[in-house]
Amino acid sequence: MPKFKPRKVLTGLQVKEAMRRQVVALEKDIPARNSIRHLIKYKVNALLVTDAGTPCGVVSKTDLLALMYAGLQPETPLEDMMAGPPVACFPDDLLDDGLELMQSCWVHQLFVIGASREQVIGVLSYADIVGLLYRYCHACRQSTLSSQVTEEAALAPELTVQEVMTPDVQFAYEGDPLYTVIETLTAKSLGAILIYAADDRAAGVVSKTDLIRAWFHGVQPDAAAAEVMSTPVQSCRHSTKLSEALQLMLLQDVQRLFVSAAEADQIVGVLSLSDAARFRSGSCRACVAGRLLA
Repeated sequence: MPKFKPRKVLTGLQVKEAMRRQVVALEKDIPARNSIRHLIKYKVNALLVTDAGTPCGVVSKTDLLALMYAGLQPETPLEDMMAGPPVACFPDDLLDDGLELMQSCWVHQLFVIGASREQVIGVLSYADIVGLLYRYCHACRQSTLSSQVTEEAALAPELTVQEVMTPDVQFAYEGDPLYTVIETLTAKSLGAILIYAADDRAAGVVSKTDLIRAWFHGVQPDAAAAEVMSTPVQSCRHSTKLSEALQLMLLQDVQRLFVSAAEADQIVGVLSLSDAARFRSGSCRACVAGRLLA
C-alpha cells in the first residue's frame, strides 16, 4: 500500500529565509504626515515607532484611518496614535509559527528582533511569505510550475482561485462618503473595498493607501468614494490557476485580486496575499494533501 507523508511548503523553513531586512522606523515625535510619506514610499502596512532609537510602538494604516475618522490633524505626533509594543518574532523561529502569530494577532507584518528586543533586524509580511511560497513551488518537482514535472504531479492537481479566495465581498457605491468606507474597512479588518457604480458595475477600489493619501492631501471624510478610488479593478476569473493569480499579484505589486465568475463579470470573491499564505501553497495540493512515497 502506498503511504502518504503529510508535508507543507513551509515545513522546516525559518523566518530569516523570507524576511526583509529593510525596517522603516520613525521617532515618536514625528508628525503623522511624515509617516504617510514613508508608508506610501516603501509600500508597507505599518512602521516602527522609536524613542531615541529604542522600539516603543507601531503605527499602521489602520491607525491612520482612525486618526482621519476622528478628525485629528496630520501634524499629530506618532506617539499619540501608536499601538504597542510591536508584535515580534526571532529570525530562527519557524515560518509556520510566524504565520500563525500574524493571524492570531490580526497583524499584516511582524518585526524580527535580534539578540535583544531593542534590536529590530527585519520585517516579515504576507507578501514575503507568499513570494517564498511561489519560489519554492516553482522549484518543486511535484508542481506543474516546474520544468521537471514527475508523474506524481498528476496526484496533486493545480489549485484554482475559487478554492482559495474569500467569497465575502464588501462593497460601497461611488456616491457613498469615505467615512462609510472607513467604517467597513475597520470593522471587517480589510485592506480594500470594491466600489460599484450606480448601474452595479464594478467601477474601482478604495484601499487604506488611497484613504491615507487622500487625508494627506486634505480630502475630508464626507467626500464621495469616487473621488479617491483607484481604477481599473484588478481582477481574475475564479477558474484561474492559483499560480497564475499569484504571479500577477507579485509582478504588479498588488495585495489582492477581485474574482469574477466565468459566465459574467459579476464579482464573486477576493483573493488576497493573506489567503494564499493561510493556504500555504503556491500552486497545487502536493504539500497540503501529502506526497506519495514508493
